[in-house]
Amino acid sequence: MAVTGPAELLATWEAGLAQQGGGRALLLHRAARPGAGTDALLSVPLGERAADLFALRRALFGDRMQVKTDCADADCGAAMEFELDAGELGAARPRVPEGGLRVEEGEWVVHFRLPGPADLAAVSAAVDTGDARRMLGGRCALSALRAGRAASDGELAQLPEPVLKRFAEVAEEADPAAEMTLNIACPECGAATPAELDIAAYLWTELDAWARDVLLDVHLLASAYGWSEPEILALSPLRRRYYLELCADA
Repeated sequence: MAVTGPAELLATWEAGLAQQGGGRALLLHRAARPGAGTDALLSVPLGERAADLFALRRALFGDRMQVKTDCADADCGAAMEFELDAGELGAARPRVPEGGLRVEEGEWVVHFRLPGPADLAAVSAAVDTGDARRMLGGRCALSALRAGRAASDGELAQLPEPVLKRFAEVAEEADPAAEMTLNIACPECGAATPAELDIAAYLWTELDAWARDVLLDVHLLASAYGWSEPEILALSPLRRRYYLELCADA
């Protein structure tokens, strides 16, 4: 992956300040795939996006990821810190058969595609979990037969619960990285604590810290040498650090 330059990364960070989770994830994904259009990015399977963001994270900040959480045991609650490998986590990409995911359940035979970010955004307003599942199933259904005949649009919008449940199962098998939940054993009490890893949120936190550090560097070097922001950003991180050390010693 070609590493996006500091000026482009700062522009991504600046644009993300006015966004929330989904908008920031899209901006980060665009940084990971600079040539892709918005519609294409919003339609890729969730595990594909996660793999792209892990690759971006590796290119920007390396493989090692530090994660902190608390033990889920109410009697313990110990603070836990552990290390993850971005390369290993980003290795799992979706595996979809040609023609989509086939689900056979009762009188139904349905071919589905994997959900993408746009699908989740479309169903996020649904208050009832069952309604969200039905909306998601209807959006992702490519074709369907009911008792040997083509299902109508209305039937696709009201797929029965057993079909939706089976769709969720095969989608998880085909795209295991769509939702990443880790079970962490507490070193104090041994209890297993589920920890959901949202790579978009994690990477945004890192980008935010990096951007603020870089802007501080720009401020210090501009004050000391009168250089412009583009001139300072054009310096390698090593040379920039050296000039900052000279400023501190002056």
